[in-house]
Amino acid sequence: MTYTISGNYLAGCSCAVICGCGVDAQPRDARGGTDCRGVAVFHIAEGRLDDVDLSGVDFAFYNHFPSHLTAGDWKVGVVVDSGASDDQADALGRILSGAEGGEFGELARFIGEFLGTERGDVSITDGENPSLTVAGHSQLSFEPLLGTDGAPTTVRNAMFGFSAEYGIGRTSGTSSAFGLSFEPDYGEQADFVFSSELEPGAPKGRV
Repeated sequence: MTYTISGNYLAGCSCAVICGCGVDAQPRDARGGTDCRGVAVFHIAEGRLDDVDLSGVDFAFYNHFPSHLTAGDWKVGVVVDSGASDDQADALGRILSGAEGGEFGELARFIGEFLGTERGDVSITDGENPSLTVAGHSQLSFEPLLGTDGAPTTVRNAMFGFSAEYGIGRTSGTSSAFGLSFEPDYGEQADFVFSSELEPGAPKGRV
């Protein structure tokens, strides 16, 4: 089976700015914690898994990384927007659990517990200060960090990341799902492309 999904995402987590997960560093938060709890909401502009069209679907990916990423024992859970069909929700669950290969298949060896797939209202907004919402679970707003030229600060070619280049900033709000509650601090946003066919030369572990 083959899949390709592309679009944009917004993520927030408990790590103090800047989150070290992208370079496999030990997570740190402002309260002295050494794990990473987060959520990322994705809007699929175009995509499909075989004959299942995934275009227009939004979903949230929740994570608990108890230590640096390659230490493994991750907990992950997914919320698929209630407007998606059952076939679309099932397809996304298979992709994100790693069952369909590609980038998520590469990362499956680090997952200690897949917490399952739920349904709910999931949305993401664009603009100068974007936000994400997962009804009953998460409400986060994002403020980008700006460089000396006034442009957003970006990270490129990180070992782990939802994109090869992403903008970073701060998030505020609340989040609690799958038993994973956290106070958001760090945030990031970018476009993404995930596929069952890994690009030649792509680093192992790159989401």
